[in-house]
Amino acid sequence: MTETRSGAADKPRSAQAPIDDVTEALGGFLSEFSRFQDDMNAKYQKQEERIAMLTTKTMTHARPALSAETDRGAPHKKALATYLRNGDDDALRGLEIEHKGLNTAVNAEGGYLVDPQTAATIQSVLRSGSSLRAVANVVQVEATSFDVLIDTTDTGAGWADEVTDTGETAAPQIERISIPLHELSAMPKASQRLLDDAAFDVEGWLAGRIADKFARSEADAFINGDGSGKPVGLLSGMALPNAMWGWGTLGYVATGTAGDFDATNPADAIVDLVYALDARYRANATFVMNSKTAGAVRKMKDADGRFLWSDGLAAGEPARLMGYPVLIAEDMPDIAVDATAIAFGDFGAGYTIAERPELRVLRDPFSAKPHVLFYATKRVGGAISDYAAIKLMKFGLS
Repeated sequence: MTETRSGAADKPRSAQAPIDDVTEALGGFLSEFSRFQDDMNAKYQKQEERIAMLTTKTMTHARPALSAETDRGAPHKKALATYLRNGDDDALRGLEIEHKGLNTAVNAEGGYLVDPQTAATIQSVLRSGSSLRAVANVVQVEATSFDVLIDTTDTGAGWADEVTDTGETAAPQIERISIPLHELSAMPKASQRLLDDAAFDVEGWLAGRIADKFARSEADAFINGDGSGKPVGLLSGMALPNAMWGWGTLGYVATGTAGDFDATNPADAIVDLVYALDARYRANATFVMNSKTAGAVRKMKDADGRFLWSDGLAAGEPARLMGYPVLIAEDMPDIAVDATAIAFGDFGAGYTIAERPELRVLRDPFSAKPHVLFYATKRVGGAISDYAAIKLMKFGLS
């Protein structure tokens, strides 16, 4: 007898049902995994973009150019800026181009420079840039020295007739003047953090200061250098009264008053100085003096009340004294007892400057970590090459 169960009975499930459940669950998992993967890819892409952006900002962060000329297409300055900041010397290939360390920890040594409100440039104290280089003979060499050969004497000659034997005449004498090249160097340092974070072009400022210091150092040496590790200066040798002048010394004209011009006829000494120089040199002659001396000379008048000094008629044209140009060189001495405060001559013939044309800069990020050293060098020499071409004025009795 078969037993019949009462009440609602569950409908039997087919054999396919469990497989459908697994497929549905797996589809949901795959869908969730796909969304997770898309989110991860999106985050990864954003991270890649951020890394690329930070790298670009680190390497090419916008900042003022090395100088105004950079934006007008000066590739050597762009290359120098890249080299000084990052040490990348690829751009420099084929180009020749008393300091405290700079850092951000101390205000006076660089801390002022990282303030975002700091001015875009540093305003340096203006210094005179006039140099004997402006009127001297400047030659560029690739050797350790430059030799000048000078014919210091004349060839003998004499009159002859058809019946008199011609005698031997004197031969000219040759002098050799050797001008060695000396090394002028500077090695300031700056922290890498300052180079990375400064609000303006620190490298350009350093390069400009080095160049300015080199120019002023060599200008002083061309006037006062003793020849020991530096050029032989115009005033470093012996000077004799012009009547006693000989090769190897400079001749001078005395004012007749100790430490001043003559009180009655001050302009006479200027006239005597001009005509102490041979006529062959006067055509290209220039006066050289400093500003204080120029201030005293500018007041002089001739017998008719006309000033001996006349200002240039056009911008950039030098002032003239008795019709000859005047170079203001602040390294010349002031008027004082027995000082040779004024020089007059053809400096193109009388003084020679020999130099290698390039200024070399070595960026050294290793020797003083975390600072970067900038070792800059220039090689230059100078000496009198024709003693007859230059005369001096001595502020003394004789």
